[in-house]
This record gives sequence, structure tokens and C-alpha cells, in this order.
Amino acid sequence: MAPSLFSTPFIHPGLQPLVAKMTLFDTILFYVIHFVDKIVLWHKLPVLLGAIYLGIRRHLHFRYNLLHVGGVSGNNYDTQHYAYRTPAGTCNHPDDHLIGSQGTIIGRNMPPTTLNYGLLDPHPAVVTSKLLARKSFIDTGKQFNMIACSWIQFMIHDWIDHLEDTEQVEIGVPDGYSSGCPLKTFKFFKTKKFQTGSSHMKFGFQNTRTPWWDGSVIYGNNEKGMGRVRTFKEGKLKISEDGLLEHDEKGIPVSGDVRNSWAGYSLLQALFIKEHNAVCDMLKEHYPDFDDEQLYRYARLVTSAVIAKIHTIDWTVELLKTDTLLASMRINWYGFLGKKFKDSFGNILGPELSGLVGLKEPRDHGVPYSLTEEFTSVYRMHALLPEELVLRNIKPTTGEDKCPSILEKVPMTEMIGKQGEKRLSKIGMEQMLVSMGHQPCGAITLWNFPTWLRNLIAHDIDGEERPDPVDIATMEVYRDRERGVARYNEFRRNMLMIPISKWEDLTDDEEVNEALKEVYDDDVEKLDLIVGLHAEKKIKGFAISETAFFIFVIMASRRLEADRFFTTNFNSKTYTNQGFEWVNKTESLKDVIDRHFPEMTKNWMTSSSAFSVWDSMPDPKKYIPLYLR
Repeated sequence: MAPSLFSTPFIHPGLQPLVAKMTLFDTILFYVIHFVDKIVLWHKLPVLLGAIYLGIRRHLHFRYNLLHVGGVSGNNYDTQHYAYRTPAGTCNHPDDHLIGSQGTIIGRNMPPTTLNYGLLDPHPAVVTSKLLARKSFIDTGKQFNMIACSWIQFMIHDWIDHLEDTEQVEIGVPDGYSSGCPLKTFKFFKTKKFQTGSSHMKFGFQNTRTPWWDGSVIYGNNEKGMGRVRTFKEGKLKISEDGLLEHDEKGIPVSGDVRNSWAGYSLLQALFIKEHNAVCDMLKEHYPDFDDEQLYRYARLVTSAVIAKIHTIDWTVELLKTDTLLASMRINWYGFLGKKFKDSFGNILGPELSGLVGLKEPRDHGVPYSLTEEFTSVYRMHALLPEELVLRNIKPTTGEDKCPSILEKVPMTEMIGKQGEKRLSKIGMEQMLVSMGHQPCGAITLWNFPTWLRNLIAHDIDGEERPDPVDIATMEVYRDRERGVARYNEFRRNMLMIPISKWEDLTDDEEVNEALKEVYDDDVEKLDLIVGLHAEKKIKGFAISETAFFIFVIMASRRLEADRFFTTNFNSKTYTNQGFEWVNKTESLKDVIDRHFPEMTKNWMTSSSAFSVWDSMPDPKKYIPLYLR
């Protein structure tokens, strides 16, 4: 007899211990999503039902997948006095001035791994050479371009980085694998571990960046960083006459975050410095009595919100190209009733109907805001990077089908660090932006990790080159293990997902399955998270795995609803009337590009989003309303 829906055998055995800890109400909700996972598959549901499924899952994850690791005991303060974003991310949480500030401990979405596999089991270099190393470049087709690729580095460098220890670890390639590893041995700094004093979460790691969506990638993460980028005139940030970043006497870019910079990332920093300075000009025109400090503070609020909005309803929608996610991300920002209703009445009906942005109070679900170790792990997307950048000829005002001809293919090794900054200054901002717009980025899949990143001179936090090269792919495998991040199957169980019991549950690619069996001794529990995320069969339209996506479901919402500048203080009083209107009228990266380069997208872009390959067809007009599809 088949198991009843409400019988214990209906629940996957690996999930039963987690469900046993739930309230009755949450258990019923779990049964709903578990039934869908086992029988229907949520992404095949009609849009409205799919959005409801994701809403239920988000509720459960907020209840059981937000863990405070340690630290934070700040003070109360006058939120009206600090109606602006501070340099180090302090004074955002309404009751504790330190929550979310630079130097706080990174949280978790689940407990550290309880498995007993060692740091070198299997050897990270073997995992890399057998499963991650690029055989030939695999791209994303027309879905995602090099601007989209650069954008995610732009965001990560706004949010999170781990404080390093002074002690180094050395990884040497085991005998018999040297042919697949460009470095036979290399050293890198350990992640600095902090004891929390807690019995349930004994150690944690410190974030050297501010985890708020505060634009620190261009403004800096503290007073020193902010002072480096400001002109202290009319609220503006430093930028060179050619519209690109300024550089110091060492050739290092002058911007908020300069670690491991490359030309595409530097370009986005410059574009949003231009955006900040344009906001300053607008504010100066409408509010001539504002001084330098006022102009800077208001322009930072506006620019940070524009960045967050673009990521929410433009970049993420292209990453997860389905009607359900288009609806879900717009609900996050505008609510079910949509933009027109919210622009007219504000957030008067709560998160579901009016969106997370503009809530009367920030919500942290009883857990002090931070980003998480698991969030860091699922954002390991270096496979997006190609081996070379394709430069386009934009000297004709337009080209056939708005696709400029190829001028040159530049190795990515020439586009990183100081050399990349020099090359970018010769290319220029407009040619670089159009070229990146027309080039598809890499796919997040096995055997697609960039070769040049496996022999890389990395940078320190000040943008200075480290003395020795590292293999980033091997480091990434090691980092997850070092930080106690769960391996793939344990990760899925903690995320209330059905774990795999055999390799064929992960992918139907026989070549991949044979390689996995060899590397992991046919033990599915040993599978590393990064490998599982890259191997997992993708949902149609998704550029990432479903497993990674469910972390997004938690953290994409949390970044908005925990921040008082997107909730309590998301209003015209805090942003000014004109600044608030600037945010509300900006819907996409294309809007920002059009502001600064009015002819560019008209001449060179047919796609609906600036994150899709620019010569792709625009999204087809659909006559069925979104929620009825």
C-alpha cells in the first residue's frame, strides 16, 4: 500500500529529524512543499501557485535556516539622528548600532557540518582537476552577458569577505595528478577563526565588509575607505576625466573595494560613481542650500537603493529566467498589487500585497542581520568568467542587427589588476560596456572553471598584489571545508530538500556520474557542495542550481526587509522627494546606462535587459497576465 500523505513514511527519512522539531502549523506547511517536491515539481506549477510555494518555503527557511553565530552587543541610538548610511554600516538596526557593521560575525543558514570527512578528503586539487577544470569554454547562450558576470562580483564586494589569519596553509598536489594542476604547490592565508563562547555554535568568522546593501563597493567599508573616494565637494566621488576610476601613485584604483579587481568590475564601479555624481547634481539643483555632507549622504542613499533595485528586479530575473521568478522578484519589491498601486498608496498592505520595501518596521525574524557562510558558498560563480574578452568595434554609429563587429580578443590575464586598468583606459568606457554587453558569459557547470584563475596573483584588501600565485578553484573547495560548510547532501537535508541517494539523482550525464564515482569513492555523502551545485541538472531558465536558489530565497528577501533604509526609512523624508522619485523611476540597468550614454542602447541593444546578450531578441509580448500564466 502506498504511504499516506500524513504518515511518517511519506516524509523522506533524511528530513524526519528536522520536521520533528517543527510546530504543528509549520509541519503542515512542510507537508505542502514536500508533496510538491515529490509529486509535482514547483517550477512546473502555474505562476501564482509557484509563487505561493516559494512563499511557504521562505517562511520555513526564515523559521529554521537563520542562525546567529555570535557577537554583537551594541547600544540603542537615535535613528532620526542617523537618517543616513554610516561609513562602517553601523546604526542601521533600530535597537543595536553594531548589527550589520563591518567586523561582525558571519551568520549561518544551518549548523556547521557534522560529517567527519577531513579537509583533504578527497584532495581539493584532485576534485578541481577531475571535475572543475575547464576543458573547453561553455557559455550561457543569449541569457547572460559579461555585464551580468561582472555584476555579481560588484555585489559580492559590496556584501561579504572573510578576515584572513596571519597563518598560511600550503596545498601540494598529490602524486599522479600534477599534469592537471598548473601549480604543484601553493600557499594562502587561513580564514581567521573566532571562538564565540557558545555551546551550540563554537566558532565563527568575521566579515571585513558591511553586509548591508549600502553601496560600500564604491563608498568603502569604513571612514578611511570613504575618505579615500570622496572629493568633499558638492557631495561627489572621485572619477577621472575619461569617466573611469582614478588611480593612486601605485596604479591601484580609487574606489570602495579594490581587492581582486578586473576591468569589468572596475567599469561597473565607475558607472555607479557617475550615477552617484549625477544624483548629486540633481539634488544640488533642487536643494541649493544642501552642503557637501548632505549631498553625499542623500546621494549615497539613492544610489544604493538603485543598485539594490536593479539586482532585485533586473539581474535576478535574468539569472532565473522564468515567469514565476519574474513575478516573485517584483512581489519582493512592489508586492502582489504591483508598481502602480504602490507608487500611488505606498506600502499600506504588508509584504505580500505591497512588497518588502517600505515596510513600517524592519524584520529580522529574531536573528540579528548578517549574511551567511552558505550564502558565500552558493555565490561561488567563477565559471561565469571566460578565457578572453571580445572587444567590439563601435566606431560606426550602429551595425547590422545592432551587433558591432569583433575587433580583438584579449586574454583575461591582460584585463586583471593594474594591467587591466591600463588596458581599460585605452579601450574606454563606452567600447568596454558595449563589448561586454555583446559577449555571453560562462555557464555554471562542471569542467568550466577558468584556466587563468588556477594560476592567479591575487590581491590583498588594499589592492596590492600578493607575492605568490594561487589556484582559486582548489582554494574554493578547501574554503568550504575549512569553514564547516555542509557538503552537498547534508546541505540539501538542512534546506528541507530531498537528498540524493545515487549519482543519477543529481544528473543524467553518464560521463559526469562516472567522474563523481571515481573522485568520491562512490559515496554521495562525501560530495562537495561546490561540485554538487555545478553538477546539478538545472531548472529550465535557471543559470544556477535549485539548491543554490533556495539560499537566494532566504537572503534576497532578508537583505531588503532587515534594512531600515529599505523599510522604515524608505520614504521621501529620508531620501528627499526628488531622490525618492529617482529610485522609483529607475527600473533596470538599462535606465542607468541610458542616463549616462543616451545613444548607446539605441544603437547597440535589442535585448529587453542590459544583462542579456545585447543582440538577442527582446522578450516576447505575452497577452496573458503574469499571475494567470
